Formats: sequence, structure tokens, C-alpha cells
Amino acid sequence: MSLHPDGPGGLGVVDGLLAPLPVGTRVPDFALPLVSPQASHNSVLRLHGVGRRQALVLVFYPMDWEPVSCEQLTLYQAHIDTLARLGAHLLGISCDHVYSHTAFAREARLGFPLVADVQPRGAVARRYGVFREAPGVSARALFVLDTLRIVRFGKTYPDALNPGVDELLTTLEALSTGDSSSTGR
Repeated sequence: MSLHPDGPGGLGVVDGLLAPLPVGTRVPDFALPLVSPQASHNSVLRLHGVGRRQALVLVFYPMDWEPVSCEQLTLYQAHIDTLARLGAHLLGISCDHVYSHTAFAREARLGFPLVADVQPRGAVARRYGVFREAPGVSARALFVLDTLRIVRFGKTYPDALNPGVDELLTTLEALSTGDSSSTGR
């Protein structure tokens, strides 16, 4: 396998396949426009300022309104209390604009923040190794970050597959008990 950081598929491409940031990597910080029930209009989220005493689940998804993305994010909303009990904060990221996020979050009744990776399009997804150049969207990917913002779980999924919650819950349970041997990908 060879890593092509500036290859035809963009950053994080291994032999033509997406390669998300590896477990053990301290994630790059970012600041992106935010849509959240608790945020005011024109808010910006800075990653390293979010829930500094909580684990963080980053949910990269291809686009608002896409059926699998809608199913996936509403599933996470249904498990938001469990995620909170495990000490985790949830954050959705796609290349859609804040106006789309606002309507989508309202329609899907999402109570967690969504950020717009739009200026330039997909810049954060590229830094995390999960941007798909041809369609110009993020891949479906999950990252679990500990309180130091180190990747403890990272994985991409086929667009047609809802990743569910099992791997997230297993990783968060391991983090909450201090068992890092159960984390990974």
C-alpha cells in the first residue's frame, strides 16, 4: 500500500481508496459555520473548543436530505441520551451550506450541531482523509475523539450503508472505562 497525500483522489488516498486519519492521531483543529438549536445565527464552531471534557463523535456524511444520511443522523438523534451518558458530544459534518443544514435539522428534528464544510468546499473532510473529489462530497465516515482530540476510532463506510451505533457505543464504553485496547478501527 502506498499513501499519496496529493494524489488524484485528494488528501488521504491509499492506493485509490480513502484513508481516514489513523487511530492515535491528534486531529487538526477547524472552525466552520454552525447550525445548532443552541447556537445563534452566523455562529462558528471551533473543534478544539467543543466539549473539552467530553469525547467527541464526528459524523461525516455525503449530504443533507440523502436517504441514508437522514436515516443515520436520525438514528444518532434517537441515541443522543446514551451518547451523553457515555460522555460524548456529537457533531455532523457535510459539504452542504448552513441554509440546507438549518432546514434539514429542523425537518429531521436533530438536536445536535451540524457544521458546513463549504469554504473552501470539503477542506475539513480533505484534512481528515474523507473527501471524495469526483462527486465533491464527504465520504460517510465516523471518528471518535478523546478529550485530548486524539482519534480513538476512525472508519469510512460505503455511501449506501448506515453505520449504525454499535461501533460508536463500543468505543465510547471503552473510553469511559479507560480501556483503550477496545478502541481502533
